[in-house]
Amino acid sequence: MAECKKLLIIAHAPSENTQKMLKAVVHGASHPDVEKVVVTSLTPLETQPDDILSADAIILGTTENLGYMAGLVKDVFDRCYYACLDKTEGLPFAFYVRAGHDGTGTQRGIESITTGLRWRLIQEPLICRGDFQAGFIEQCEELGLSVAASLEAGII
Repeated sequence: MAECKKLLIIAHAPSENTQKMLKAVVHGASHPDVEKVVVTSLTPLETQPDDILSADAIILGTTENLGYMAGLVKDVFDRCYYACLDKTEGLPFAFYVRAGHDGTGTQRGIESITTGLRWRLIQEPLICRGDFQAGFIEQCEELGLSVAASLEAGII
C-alpha cells in the first residue's frame, strides 16, 4: 500500500470570511475521494520549519495587508527560510489571497520569497479581489481539492 502524502495548509484567517475560505480549502483537500493525502492546517504562528520540511506540498493563504502579504505569513518565511533553504527545493505549492484591492503586491511578495526557496508554483494563484463574494468559497474548495488530488496522483 502506498504511503500517504502530506499536504500542509498555512493560512492567516483573521476574519469570519477568511475563516470560511480556509475551511473551504481544508474541506476540498479532505475530499473523501482523496484517500492517500493527510491534510494539516496550521496558523502562521503554529508553523515551524519541521512542518514545512515534512510536507509534500503546501497551500498558503493570506490576506492582503497594505498591498503585501499578512505580517504573520511573512513571519513564517522569516523564521523558516534558512532552515528550509536547500532542503525544500522543488516543493510544490499553491496560494490564495483575500485581496481587498488587486493583490499584486501580495502575489509578488510570495513569488519572490518562494523563488528564493526554489519552490515550484503548481497553479496560478487564486486572488479573491474586492468585496467578499460567495464564489470565493467554491474557488477555495476547488483549490484544496485540486492540490490534494494532484498530490495523490503523483502529478505534483
